Amino acid sequence: MKLKRIATAVVATMLFASSTVAFGQSSTSKKAVEKMTCEEFVGLESSFKPDAVYWAIAYGEDGKPESAGVSVEGIQQIIPVVIEACQKTPKESFWQKVKAEFTKLRQKL
Repeated sequence: MKLKRIATAVVATMLFASSTVAFGQSSTSKKAVEKMTCEEFVGLESSFKPDAVYWAIAYGEDGKPESAGVSVEGIQQIIPVVIEACQKTPKESFWQKVKAEFTKLRQKL
């Protein structure tokens, strides 16, 4: 009997926690990456930032694939650079900032 109550409490807690996380996300997370500003990117949860950078590198502004492949090491290097650049210029386009920083990184390699 106690085990059933504990299991019910654990399930209820997990459901409550997941719903809190879902409702806690800002409306900027629903905005298309190609239309996102640097300020909106900086406001994303840290776990979502790499995904946004991956997408911006691989796809064009129209949402169609641009790149056949990108190395994970290269993207891992560019994420902190993009975050820093976006913090300096929050009103600029996130997508354009990623493309510019990626071009700079590619020229160095």
